Amino acid sequence: MRNRSLIVVSIAVAGALSVTACGSRGEKKAEDGAAGSTTVTIGVDAPLTGDLSALGLGIKNSVDLAVKQANAKNEVPGVKFEIKALDDTAKPAPGQQNATNLVADKSVIGVVGPLNSSVAQSMQQIFNDANLVQISPANTGVALSQGEAWASGKKARAFKSYFRTSTTDAVQGPFAAQYLVNEAKKKKIFLIDDQKTYGAGLAGTFKGEFTKLGGTIVGEEHVNPDDRDFNAIVTKVKSSGAEAIYYGGEYPAAGPLSLQLKEGGVNIPLMGGDGIQSGDFIKLNPKSQGDLATAVGLPVEQLPSAAKFIADYKAAAYKDAYETYGGYSYDSAWAIIQGVKAVVAANNGKLPADARAKVVAAVQAISFDGVTGKVSFDEFGDTTNKQLTVYAVKDGKWAVEKTGTFAG
Repeated sequence: MRNRSLIVVSIAVAGALSVTACGSRGEKKAEDGAAGSTTVTIGVDAPLTGDLSALGLGIKNSVDLAVKQANAKNEVPGVKFEIKALDDTAKPAPGQQNATNLVADKSVIGVVGPLNSSVAQSMQQIFNDANLVQISPANTGVALSQGEAWASGKKARAFKSYFRTSTTDAVQGPFAAQYLVNEAKKKKIFLIDDQKTYGAGLAGTFKGEFTKLGGTIVGEEHVNPDDRDFNAIVTKVKSSGAEAIYYGGEYPAAGPLSLQLKEGGVNIPLMGGDGIQSGDFIKLNPKSQGDLATAVGLPVEQLPSAAKFIADYKAAAYKDAYETYGGYSYDSAWAIIQGVKAVVAANNGKLPADARAKVVAAVQAISFDGVTGKVSFDEFGDTTNKQLTVYAVKDGKWAVEKTGTFAG
């Protein structure tokens, strides 16, 4: 591709830089319009408005930080990165429109995102048909990478362009079940999910492991993500004899659900996945003390590899927190940046005409030390990092209860 061409790298929802690969603060930025430079825009697709915007804005800001630091360090000689953020409002239809928009722009070379597995389903085919790399920092639905028949052992990768830096519900749900049975000694669970791809899938993998360990599901209910009145469910849970609730879904409904349970006299913990492990869950539920959540990976705040990312994010003075997926977003963005770097290096310092397809292949082969640990992908495009964390709400904050890997 000729010099001075505009190449937009759209990263739909997650940006990732490795801490070891970051440039130091104060390094000189690449000059705009310098001779021989190519502009590459990294886009973000995430819920930037609406109930899940706290997570989406953390994703966007973390990608933005990765882009700024790549430019400051001149990570890819001759290439300057920019960011383009698109709002999917956590819904499949806008996500699909965003994917079509990004593919139509021939300058786009990669995508980070989205946050929601249900949104990813609407985007994957579009990106794959265009050989446009997609890396999500947050999707946990197993079928996205391993196919609809994965649970029966028939794993098949449908989209070679799809990757993720977060681990899947195939390990997250069972990890939670093992914690409740072995650590919390809870054998009777009331199971609730929001019927979305993420929530239903998470609840399903939890149930399989929980019953396998000898636990009993004393009741099951399905809610809608927009529900906020849970009086009927409170009555059912109260009479079920449940020792805990497991919720497959996200914090906008989980917070009010837990609050109404506590106010209704059901003083047992509610546990969920990474979709509820947000500061906003606690804001929505002042009685959340003792509630539990799993999150993919280890606590960023405790990782030596993340110290620089945390310090730089704070120094950048973003209005919104990096939240649960900040480190994974930074690493997702950095993986695409490294893919571009490899392709440019292999083509005498220039992006080739078939850069999209070559970046897909380059990302499959990348391996580097990132914010969240080693960043690399297996044959399905899934992260090779399978570690998880259990958090509990203590004194108005999420506190680490247990770290480890799923013993499956």
